[in-house]
Amino acid sequence: MNLGGDISEENDTNKGSMWVLDQKLDQPMDEEAGRLRTMYRKSNSLSLSLDFTFSSLLLLRFAFQSLGVVFGDLGTSPLYVFYNTFPRGISDPEDVVGALSLIIYSLTLIPLIKYIFVVCRANDSGQGGTFALYSLLCRHAKIKTIPNQHRTDEELTTYSRSTFHEQSYAAKTKKWLEGHASRKNALLVLVLVGTCMVIGDGILTPAISVLSAAGGIKVNSPKMNNDYVILVAVVILVGLFSMQHYGTDKVGWLFAPIVLLWFLLIGGIGIFNIWKYDSSVLRAFSPVYIYRYFKRNGKEGWTSLGGIMLSITGTEALFADLAHFPVSAVQIAFTTVVFPCLLLAYSGQAAFLVVHHDNDETVTQAFYRSIPEKIYWPVFVVATLAAIVASQATISATFSIIKQAHALGCFPRVKVVHTSKKFLGQIYIPDINWILMILCIAVTAGFKNQSQIGNAYGTAVVVVMLVTTLLMTLIMILVWRCHWILVVIFTGLSLVVECTYFSAVLFKVDQGGWVPLVIAAAFLIIMYVWHYGSLKRYEFEMHSRVSMAWLLGLGPSLGLVRVPGVGLVYTELASGVPHIFSHFITNLPAIHSVVVFVCVKYLPVYTVPEEERFLVKRIGPKNFHMFRCVARYGYKDLHRKDDDFEKKLFDNLFMFVRLEAMMEGCSDSDEYSLYGQQTEKSRENLLNNNGNTSPSIGDFTMSTVDSIVPVRSPVNGNNTVTSQMSNQTEMDELEFMNNCRDAGVVHILGNTVVRARRDSRFYKKIAVDYIYAFLRKVCREHSVIFNVPHESLLNVGQIFYV
Repeated sequence: MNLGGDISEENDTNKGSMWVLDQKLDQPMDEEAGRLRTMYRKSNSLSLSLDFTFSSLLLLRFAFQSLGVVFGDLGTSPLYVFYNTFPRGISDPEDVVGALSLIIYSLTLIPLIKYIFVVCRANDSGQGGTFALYSLLCRHAKIKTIPNQHRTDEELTTYSRSTFHEQSYAAKTKKWLEGHASRKNALLVLVLVGTCMVIGDGILTPAISVLSAAGGIKVNSPKMNNDYVILVAVVILVGLFSMQHYGTDKVGWLFAPIVLLWFLLIGGIGIFNIWKYDSSVLRAFSPVYIYRYFKRNGKEGWTSLGGIMLSITGTEALFADLAHFPVSAVQIAFTTVVFPCLLLAYSGQAAFLVVHHDNDETVTQAFYRSIPEKIYWPVFVVATLAAIVASQATISATFSIIKQAHALGCFPRVKVVHTSKKFLGQIYIPDINWILMILCIAVTAGFKNQSQIGNAYGTAVVVVMLVTTLLMTLIMILVWRCHWILVVIFTGLSLVVECTYFSAVLFKVDQGGWVPLVIAAAFLIIMYVWHYGSLKRYEFEMHSRVSMAWLLGLGPSLGLVRVPGVGLVYTELASGVPHIFSHFITNLPAIHSVVVFVCVKYLPVYTVPEEERFLVKRIGPKNFHMFRCVARYGYKDLHRKDDDFEKKLFDNLFMFVRLEAMMEGCSDSDEYSLYGQQTEKSRENLLNNNGNTSPSIGDFTMSTVDSIVPVRSPVNGNNTVTSQMSNQTEMDELEFMNNCRDAGVVHILGNTVVRARRDSRFYKKIAVDYIYAFLRKVCREHSVIFNVPHESLLNVGQIFYV
C-alpha cells in the first residue's frame, strides 16, 4: 500500500513538473497578440471613426439605399395580409376596422418600437441577426460550447466587450450561464432554432411574395385557371434563383429605386382609397376596436391573428440585413417612408373592403382590386419587381446566416462564393441556393394558394421573434447592463405580444403551419449533429495531444531524418502538439526541416483585420526550426479563391523571424527601447518590404537595429557586435527557411473519423455513424477551402470512438 502510494505520488509529481515544463516551452501568444494590437490600434481606431461618422447627406443616401436591401420583405406584406386574415370572407364591415387596428398596433409595437429602436442597437459592430447576438454573448460570457478561445483573442481591435462588477446582476447571470454545460447547450439550441426558422423564411418569402404578385394577372381574367398563375410564379422563382450567382452587386443599384417607387405607390393608392371609399376607417387608430373585434368574433377572431401577423413579416429580415448600413439610416428610412406608407396602404385597403366586403372575390384579391384601373398594370409590374427584391433580400440573408453558422462550427463546410469586390457580406452558396429553389418551388406548387403558405410563413416568423426576445434579454443584462426593471418591461411586453401571435398560429399547424416546423427540424438535426461531431473531434485533439517536453526530448532531429522542405501541420489546437503529428513521425522515418503547426480558428467577432489575422511563435530552440501559426477569422471573413493562404502564412513567418532577431539584438542592453513609436515604424518597413511572393536574401539586407533608437547613451562596441551577430543569424535562418520553402511545402491534414462505440444508444449510432459520416463525406475538404494543391497534400487518418 505504501509502495503504491509512493509511486502514485511520484507520478503525480512527475506529471506536475512535466505540465510546468510544457507551459514554459509552449506559452500562450499574449506578447505577440499585445504587440499586434499596439501597432494597429491607432490605424484601426481612425478607420472606425471614419466609418461611423456620417454627414447628413451621406446618411440620407444610406437611408435611401437601405430601402432596397432591408425593407423589401416588410414592404410587400400588403399583397397578402387581408386575404389571409379573412380567408372565408367578411361578414361585418366592423371586422375590417378591428383588423386594421390590430395591424396598426402590431406595426407600432414590433417593427417600430422593438426592432428599430431597441433590437437594432444590439448589432455586433453593424452586423445583425441571431448569430450576431450570440457572438456578442460569447464575448461577454464563456458560453461557447467549443472552448477554443484564449485570452490572446481578446487583444483584437474588433474584440469589444464591457466589464461589470462581480456582485452585479450581470455577473450573477454570467456565472449562472457558465455554471452548467446543459445551459450552454440550451442556449445554442435556441440560437439554432432561430437560425433554422430564418432559413425557412428564405424558402417561404419568395413563395408567398412571388405567388401573390403573380396573382395579379388573374384579376382581369377571373376565369383563368389558377395553374397558370402557379406556372408564372414558378418561372419567376427559377429565374430568381438562377441569377443568384451574379450577386446583388450587379443589380443592387436598381433595388432602392424600385422599393421606393413601390412604397410611394402603395401610400398614394392608400390615400386615394381613403378619400374615395371611407375615411372613417381612420378610427382604427383607437385600440378600442381591437377589444370589440375579439368580443365579436371570439375564437375565430383569435385565429385570424395568424393573418394579421403577416403584416410584420420581414421584420426579422430587417435585423438580419443590417450589415451594410448604420442604424440611424435604417431608423430614418423606416420612420419617414416605410412606416407611414404601410399605414396608408393598409388603411386604404380597409376603406375599400368596408364598401366591398360582401364580395368574396374582392377579399381574395383585396390589394389588386383596390388599385385604380388606369394605373393597374404599372402597379402590377412594380409589385412583381418588389416581390423579387424582397425575395432576394431574404435569400441573401439566408446565405449570410449559414456562413455564420459554419464559422461557429454549426454547419458543414460548403462552397462560398464572394460576389462583390466592394462589400464583404455579399456571398453566394451554390448548394444551398439550389436546395432553397427546390423547396420553394415544392411549397408553391404543392399548396397552390396564399392561405396555407401564409400560415406556414407566420409560424416561422413568430418563432424567430421569440428567439430574438430571449436573446435580447441576455444582451440587456450582460452587454448593456440595464436595470432589471427595464429588462422586465421589455421582455414582458414582447413576450405578451409574440406569445399571443404564437398561440394563434398553433391553431393553423395542420393548415400549412407544419411546413416550417419540418424544414427547421431537418436543418436543426443537420446543424446540431455537425456541431456535436466537431465538438467531439476538438475534445479528442485536446485530450490526446502530445507533451511538448516529450517532443523536444527527441532532440533537434526529432529522432528522424530531417529532409529539406516545410511541413505545415494543420490542427485545431492553439497550443500543444496534435496527436496526428506523433502518429506521423511514428510511422514515417523522416520529417521536414521546418515544421509549422497551423491552427485555423473562428472567433465570435464579425471580422479579424488582415494585419491581426496571423499570430506566429517559435516552439523550442532555434535549431529545432519549429513554429506555431494561429490564423484567426471572424464569422463574416471569407477564404477567397484569389487569396494565397500559404503566401500570407510565409510572409508572416519571415516577418516574425526578422522581428525576433531585431528584439534579440536589443535585449542585451537596457539602453535601447524596443517598444514604442520606432518599433511601429520598423514593423511598417517590414510590411512594405514583404510584398514579394518569395522573399530573397537581398530583401532582408536591411539592418534590423537601424530603427532602434538609443535612450540614454550612444551605441557601444559590444552592442554593435551583438547587433551584427543577430543580423547575421537572422540572415542565415531566413536563407535556410527560404531554401526549405523552395524545396517544397507539404500540407499535413488530420482526417479524424468519428465512430460511435458499440455500446452506444441507437440514436447516437444513427447520428454519428450515419448522419455525421454522410455530412463529412459530402462537405468540402479543408484542402479545397485553403486552395492546397493536391500534389502537396498529405492526409493522416485516425479513428476516434465517442
